[in-house]
Amino acid sequence: MDQSARDLANDRSMGHWPEGLTRVPYWVYRDPDVARDEQARLFEGPAWHFLCLDIDLPDIGDYRTTMVGAMPVVVSRAEDGGIAAFENRCAHRGALICLDDAGKGKDFHCIYHAWRYDLRGNLKSIAFRHGVNGKGGMPENFDMAAHGPRKLRVTVVCGLVFGTLSEEAPDFETYVGPEVMARLRRVLHKKLEVIGRFTQPLPCNWKLYMENVRDTYHASLLHTFFTTFRITRLSQGGGVMVGANGVAHASTTLAAPPGPDDTYAGMRSDNQGFQLEDPSFMASVAEFGDNIQLQILSIFPGFILQQIHNALAIRQIVPRGVDKMDLNWTYIGFADDTPELRNMRLKQGNLAGPAGLVSMEDGAVGGFVQRGIAAANEEDSILEMGGASAETSETRATEASVRGFWKAWRAHMDI
Repeated sequence: MDQSARDLANDRSMGHWPEGLTRVPYWVYRDPDVARDEQARLFEGPAWHFLCLDIDLPDIGDYRTTMVGAMPVVVSRAEDGGIAAFENRCAHRGALICLDDAGKGKDFHCIYHAWRYDLRGNLKSIAFRHGVNGKGGMPENFDMAAHGPRKLRVTVVCGLVFGTLSEEAPDFETYVGPEVMARLRRVLHKKLEVIGRFTQPLPCNWKLYMENVRDTYHASLLHTFFTTFRITRLSQGGGVMVGANGVAHASTTLAAPPGPDDTYAGMRSDNQGFQLEDPSFMASVAEFGDNIQLQILSIFPGFILQQIHNALAIRQIVPRGVDKMDLNWTYIGFADDTPELRNMRLKQGNLAGPAGLVSMEDGAVGGFVQRGIAAANEEDSILEMGGASAETSETRATEASVRGFWKAWRAHMDI
């Protein structure tokens, strides 16, 4: 552990870091110094970050802008047909090079002083480089090739574009691990299409949302849609897979057999008398060759892939300070979807998101925690459900994958 990590873990007034993976001090969700160190060690360090979809950039000159932590990034289809990613920052005075969410062009011009970059982020020209009427301009020995935004390594896996600034990051599949890679390929096994996008602001530290995603047993307690209509129970088959390094996880829930008199399982609540007006809302087809009705997969630090019945979505976490974050949602289908299946995906899209019948509570509960720990800098959260390790489990009544997140976080933060 280097000195900066010792300072982070031990020398601050709010307390030390407990041993093991079953306790997390609450100050890590509230301290600006932690957020600063995360940007350097996680988001600009040896980790892989979701940038966009390969299909977002079908032709040369197509681009999208995104974020890696606090760092703005441009992703483009370069002149040679490959995908390039670079920091969205002009090398001159630091202005954004690209202002739009997406678009198409031959190159990029900074609006401030018209420094021009090619599709790979290389500086190509400077306005008034040679001055005016022989006066002013840049020095004769100014080397444009030595100046430009930082470039990211890029990989494309299952139609997803990931990037990293670090040369020390392992290849993507090693980073994720073979078991979770198989779960990623299970869902993203053919050409994708985007069927919707939106951004959801959340009033909490980004780590609280990733903990929620990896918390495999809260769904049957927190989500009233599940509990009211008895859609998911821990007694159903499934489990949680955690990579050896804690970087990736995949939790699965097997479909329960339909009841003897229900067209769609669980659509009536015998205890409370509630019934869905349109039970076809939960109609689904088994399109992945197995009995998994729900899979949530995450890759540290900020990528989530969702399969809830036939509703498929990618979620990207973007920190916005110690107590705010954005959650970028991209709903997807496959290029060969039938009209009936596409309509099913669109209808089931209402399960998740800020007003989702299932996950509306996920957008609020992180804020409840953020408010609850406001004066608890010397206290710790408890992660003992299912033991003390971060290992694959055949039950979802465990916090193993949450502990896996903290295993990865501590490794990257050198704590």
